[in-house]
Amino acid sequence: MNTDNNSMNLLKTALKALDDKLAEDIQVLDIRDLTVIADYFIIAHGNNKSHIKALIDRTDEVLSKNGYEPKQVEGYNSASWILLDYGNIIIHIFSKEDRLFYDLERIWSDGKKIDVKSLIED
Repeated sequence: MNTDNNSMNLLKTALKALDDKLAEDIQVLDIRDLTVIADYFIIAHGNNKSHIKALIDRTDEVLSKNGYEPKQVEGYNSASWILLDYGNIIIHIFSKEDRLFYDLERIWSDGKKIDVKSLIED
């Protein structure tokens, strides 16, 4: 399978799962030209620890049903910054406070912002 198509399918599936569970301020950064660690970052936040864990659980469940398994999951127990690493896509789900503190959007501001709504509605 084409890696670009695989990344895009994974990206769309993850975004729809996060949107279904009402993730806050979902952003996608295309970082392919900046690093080899991933093609895209998905960044979002939840309203509280239960919401953050529900976002992760739902996303993992939906991606697993579609044949995608994370290479690594970090931070699940603390639920303040959870990272799901799917290789080409890295999903960052934060508490609102930690998202503001770590400000990945600023750190990776050279990445290209992708229109999330067009991917969710596609």
